[in-house]
Amino acid sequence: MQLHCLGTAGYHPNEHRHTSCYAVPEAGVVLDAGTGMFRLAPLIETDQVDILLSHAHLDHVVGLTFLLATLYQRPVEVVRIWGKRQKLDAIRTHLFAEDLFPVPLEVQWCALEDGPPELLGKPQVRWFSLEHPGGSVGYRIDWPGHSLAYVSDTVADPIADYVSTIRGVNLLLHECNFRDDQTQWAEKTGHSWTSRVASVAQMAQVRQLVLTHLNPLENGDDPVGIDSARQLFPQTQIAADKMVLEF
Repeated sequence: MQLHCLGTAGYHPNEHRHTSCYAVPEAGVVLDAGTGMFRLAPLIETDQVDILLSHAHLDHVVGLTFLLATLYQRPVEVVRIWGKRQKLDAIRTHLFAEDLFPVPLEVQWCALEDGPPELLGKPQVRWFSLEHPGGSVGYRIDWPGHSLAYVSDTVADPIADYVSTIRGVNLLLHECNFRDDQTQWAEKTGHSWTSRVASVAQMAQVRQLVLTHLNPLENGDDPVGIDSARQLFPQTQIAADKMVLEF
């Protein structure tokens, strides 16, 4: 299976990256809906699209307002948006307030508290709470022979409860907004730094780690100091917009 990185930055876009959005086209799955959502339409392969939200911060949900253009380009039978009930209510009340977005959006809003997402192909889907200001959730999805975990936004911790949930996945997408010399900022804002994310991957015994939700103020080829991650977990790479990952 393939995962397409449509947006790999946190907080705001920069010249090279849009904000968080990832797609598994053959499964009709989209992880978060940041500004990278504008790239989704030509990738849609199914008539059902399920968007799994980690939380409601704008860099993860503003792309929901792009869905009118997306569905104009590639109509589908149903779009379902999954998230915690409180977050979905906030999105509908504020982001889609008539004064901000006057055209009704024809989607289904699905609260995680009502049961796990029922995706095409019926994979096993588990969601789990993460430590982040305002709250966030991560996801693990298992298809026969394929598995991935999506962990954004949170402070990485190799002894956190979520580590056992993601154990052994083929692909771990984990936020890494800060370098190792920026731990105070990471803790202040509820984000992760490089070596701690690698420690999570090591503890969880995942097959490959891809660092995501990258700091948009870092414009170089190595925004995280990847060597400190690879010393702990060699199978680490940095996500890039338009990157395609096999898992």
